Amino acid sequence: MSDVIDVETTDSEQAQSLKSVGWLSYLLHLIVAVGAVLPSAQPSVALLIVALVIDLVKRGDAEGTWQASHFSWRIRTVIWAAILYLVTAPLWFLLVLPGWIAWGLISIWFLYRIVRGMVSMNDNRPMPR
Repeated sequence: MSDVIDVETTDSEQAQSLKSVGWLSYLLHLIVAVGAVLPSAQPSVALLIVALVIDLVKRGDAEGTWQASHFSWRIRTVIWAAILYLVTAPLWFLLVLPGWIAWGLISIWFLYRIVRGMVSMNDNRPMPR
């Protein structure tokens, strides 16, 4: 009877593994987001790249689960933040204040999205599209 596989246990282990990966990714994103909002703390963009790579690699494992929405949520958040930072970068050349305001707002939006995702993940809820 060693050929019998407990599917429920396997699914539960996979769900827990995905949740652990999700928490790791959210934590890395949170460190970067807090660092972007607080002027004195500047964590490396490398943390964000590591988190993005984790999400891209593990997203396929989450396909068909409520956690898949969290992987997509984090990936979209990073991509949109990068686009917004790039689009508003010329404001720094015009005057410092408009660039500072734009990047401050983007950083607060980024922090909000990460915290919102963490709260939903803690409640085992998917993220909206």
